[in-house]
Amino acid sequence: MIEFSTWDILRNLLLATRWTVLLSLVSFIGGAAVGLLLLFMRISKKKSLRTFSKYYVELFQGTPLLMQLFIAFFGLGLLGIDVPSWLAAGLTLILWAAAFLTEIWRGCVEAVSKGQWEASASLGMGRLQQMRYVILPQAMRVAIPPTVGFAVQIIKGTAVTSIIGFVELSKAGTVVTNATFQPFTVYGLVALIYFALCWPLSKSSQILERKLNVAHRNH
Repeated sequence: MIEFSTWDILRNLLLATRWTVLLSLVSFIGGAAVGLLLLFMRISKKKSLRTFSKYYVELFQGTPLLMQLFIAFFGLGLLGIDVPSWLAAGLTLILWAAAFLTEIWRGCVEAVSKGQWEASASLGMGRLQQMRYVILPQAMRVAIPPTVGFAVQIIKGTAVTSIIGFVELSKAGTVVTNATFQPFTVYGLVALIYFALCWPLSKSSQILERKLNVAHRNH
């Protein structure tokens, strides 16, 4: 039997970590873009747009991410559409992340006092101008910590994509374990790599929250 050193195991896991990081970045950036669009729909004066955004959020928040992955990968396959695992994983995580980011940002927008809306409206600003110049700059201060915190959940969420064959960190851990028969070493290293990815973001979120709270109180 071939002997694998700890370095050999770590090297293979780090190669797979690239895909975890890439999928996380794509999911966060794509989710943020879709989430911003949904946010504007959620606070729109048009009832149809508000209703669509509301049910979208409820659908993706109210169903397991695993089920969403199954539908994107296997469901479309039943219709004769060949969906690569990386595409199904990316699209699902983007749509899933968008639902949560929309709610995070909606709460931050609603935290801005109504007086700001009224003052900007009195200056003749339209809805988009109000959001761009008055509301969003204030809401962003509140939104940064929970948004950074949610990025941690996206990184953790990438592990679920292994179920449809996407080879990210957790999937690589299973493959390496089957080859080396060293589960304790492999999964110990997997846990350390996840910690190295998530801990800085969690800590940054806490630091930003404290700094912004202090700035808000001083203001």
